[in-house]
Amino acid sequence: MKKLNLITAFLLGFALTVIRAQNVPDGVKALAEKELTKYANSSVVVSAVEAQNNKNLSLAKIKQIDEEWQNTSGLNDIMKSILNNECSAYLKDLVKKHPYLVEIFVTDNKGANVAMSNKTSDYWQGDEDKFTKCFNDGRGKIHYGKLSFDESVQTYVIQVSVPVVKGGTAIGTVTFGVDTGKLK
Repeated sequence: MKKLNLITAFLLGFALTVIRAQNVPDGVKALAEKELTKYANSSVVVSAVEAQNNKNLSLAKIKQIDEEWQNTSGLNDIMKSILNNECSAYLKDLVKKHPYLVEIFVTDNKGANVAMSNKTSDYWQGDEDKFTKCFNDGRGKIHYGKLSFDESVQTYVIQVSVPVVKGGTAIGTVTFGVDTGKLK
């Protein structure tokens, strides 16, 4: 009986994964595989992620920054330094050039923000699917979030997370907010 329940649970989980993948518009999948992967693995992104990883911030320090981040209504010094780094300038340029991109942020190998096109609601993404499923314990995998209505831009957006890869190993992630209504 336990064996049957395990098999049933596995098959149900697999079916839900397939259903979720089927809900991702083909245009978004093609964009992720062709363009977003290229942007996520540009030299400026890889260099920024490597530099952050080399700082080897402890999880306790990351969570401390995250708490301060979430309790700050404006911009503190850490937010300003992230928003004004070279990698963030690259992300802001991508958002300007591509109307279907509404936000982009980069994380290190622990899910801490490295760069962002605009302020995120929190600093640490490491406990969220957009990081854990994309980073995939260093194996890297494109992860598609749920298509949802974004009040701030008044349109449907899907978050697509792409691994930043060096030497065949994921070293970080980039999450793109894609406005599906603006895809050609």
